[in-house]
Amino acid sequence: MATADAVTFYYNFSAIDPNENGIENFYTFITIFLPCVYSFVFIFGLAGNALVFIILVFYEKLKTLTDIFLLNLAIADWIFLWTLPFWAYSAAQEWIFGTVTCRIIRGLYNLNLYTSMLTLTSITFDRLISITFATKAHMSQTKRLKWGKLICGLIWVISVAFATPQLIFSDVFTIDKTICLEKYPDHHIELVLEVIQVTLGYFIPMLTMIICYSLIIKTLLNEKKQKAVRLIFVIMIFYFIFWTPFHIASFLHTFQSSFFDPDCETQSKLEKAIQVTETISMIHCCINPVIYAFVGEKFRKYLYNFFRKYVAAHLCKKCPSVYREKLERVNSTFTPSTAEHDISTGL
Repeated sequence: MATADAVTFYYNFSAIDPNENGIENFYTFITIFLPCVYSFVFIFGLAGNALVFIILVFYEKLKTLTDIFLLNLAIADWIFLWTLPFWAYSAAQEWIFGTVTCRIIRGLYNLNLYTSMLTLTSITFDRLISITFATKAHMSQTKRLKWGKLICGLIWVISVAFATPQLIFSDVFTIDKTICLEKYPDHHIELVLEVIQVTLGYFIPMLTMIICYSLIIKTLLNEKKQKAVRLIFVIMIFYFIFWTPFHIASFLHTFQSSFFDPDCETQSKLEKAIQVTETISMIHCCINPVIYAFVGEKFRKYLYNFFRKYVAAHLCKKCPSVYREKLERVNSTFTPSTAEHDISTGL
């Protein structure tokens, strides 16, 4: 969930008098506000990603490569979301779930981190190919779907490999209360793993997204397709907003001796920053279904039909029978004339 130092700080914080000057607000944040945020993200994230799954599988029928990547992203978010009840209870009370669960939960968090970032990078490449090389993408659509499934499988293999250290080195300890954290035998191992997380989990995907979307925007501006450009900016802006603060705080914490005097006050501020920014990044699991799915015209139409057929019909039994609208068959092929439609509706 966080680095070992940050988690140690997080749980040892309970030993401090909450009435002490300057401590009360952050104590309230950890013991009350944090579990509430975890619960909110868990409930709305599950609902949102469940709808994404239903629409992609039963309405879109996974006809495009983008559908496959979006499904992979939703699955990764689902895996992460199921860890939140454990962390919510642990934040309010203490860890009571044992060593095996501790290792699994911490491993699943890192599994989601790498899977999500690698999937987002794959979506970026798909956007670039679909728009910049629309004709070639259309000709090789069937082959691209097969490659998409293979890429998703490879993403999970890579993510499991990078999440393995958390499965190995996580354990349960009793300090002021029972806690679940990562305890590495050597500080250099922790340093290397944190560098890998910041690099592979943020900087490389972000650099890739910036380069690819710059090429996409250049192509769309030349064709005067500002609507699609606006959507791309929304995707990038939300990604920056929710993930950049955490990775900056994590980077500064890892290399604090290179930027600051490593005193207790500085370390405490950085660990607080990691706790706060990490919580902000978790909210992205609720935003993903919105910015990658429901802003699209096709998804809105499918969602509307889903609620009419399965929700309104049961909740409003006295209302007139719900009229079943026939869903339009959307051509999933990519052509220069439909490239804008795909980028503005597919996500």
